[in-house]
Amino acid sequence: MSRLEIERTLWQEGFRRVMGLDEVGRGCLAGPVVAAGVILDPNNPIEGIQDSKKLSLSERLRLSKEIKKKALYWTIQEGDLAMIDRLNILWASLETMNSCATSTGANSDYLLVDGNRYVPTLLAHQCIVKGDRKSASIGAASIIAKVYRDELMASLHLEFPEYGWDNNVGYPTNAHRQALKKYGYTPVHRTSFSLGTTKARSFKL
Repeated sequence: MSRLEIERTLWQEGFRRVMGLDEVGRGCLAGPVVAAGVILDPNNPIEGIQDSKKLSLSERLRLSKEIKKKALYWTIQEGDLAMIDRLNILWASLETMNSCATSTGANSDYLLVDGNRYVPTLLAHQCIVKGDRKSASIGAASIIAKVYRDELMASLHLEFPEYGWDNNVGYPTNAHRQALKKYGYTPVHRTSFSLGTTKARSFKL
């Protein structure tokens, strides 16, 4: 299936500002969750968009620049640690994606959301499991969100080099867990961790 098949159907139905939404960093122990929204231009195609995790770093960087240049609209939003601890990581992720959809200038008329859940909204939308592999709009969002968050965590690594965020970008690798045992938490570690339930719980090392 073409990664633009869903978008083409919606464009033919009269929708003009179809926004793809995706987030990165949901499973991390440190740093914000980051969401992105992208509205592609039907008349300005971008070749090579797919799941950001399947692309090399150079491909992601190149595509991120091209997406930002050619898209009708794009936005990146952060869900900070306070939001994550208050809502839990699932709902913080959904709310951060919603911030993209409702950001100034977006004027989205249809949303394509990665995953199987979204916040209640009056905007027409559909949730697509593994959407970054099936929708170019969602794939584009996954690319610019990952590039942004990876660069953010690399900058935080300079301040807290013990945790290896230049490599693990905050995910719970063995090295990251061992550093937590040795050095303790930083101000950018999440003090609670949710596995998708409504109740946050402390993560265990």
